[in-house]
Amino acid sequence: MTVDELREYGLLPMDDEEISGFLSSQRTGVLGLLAEDVPYLLPLSYGYDGEERLYFTYLVGSRSQKAELSEATDTARFLVYKVDTMYNWESVLLTGRLDPVPETEWDGLEELLNDIWRPSVLQSGALSGDVTIYEFRIDEQTGIKHQGLPPRLESTRE
Repeated sequence: MTVDELREYGLLPMDDEEISGFLSSQRTGVLGLLAEDVPYLLPLSYGYDGEERLYFTYLVGSRSQKAELSEATDTARFLVYKVDTMYNWESVLLTGRLDPVPETEWDGLEELLNDIWRPSVLQSGALSGDVTIYEFRIDEQTGIKHQGLPPRLESTRE
């Protein structure tokens, strides 16, 4: 079913301003990269520039599948979602390009990346591992939300 077909149940598309506000208020999502047989899905924290770019910090070792796949892919997808209840949730799907950021440009991203959430094990690992920053340039974005009871159930409460 399409979003239009689900409107009667309370599902609504998000406009660009709502998508930007949602991305600004969240800090984690799932990155999908092209792999040989199945998609490679990776939960990641991100920084958002408020316009058209997300930034990810990768902790990489001597061999990193996420770094290898990121370098090899032309187009990636990133899903950000928040679920409060079955009648109150939002999700944004982004499609774009993923490129490493040269280390000479990292200082300009420091403030943007300071507030991202990282599991403590990754924070500890970052002290001894190699870190790479990737930029995800948003080419396409779609968002949907469901906030409150479906209209037909809402009318039965009155």
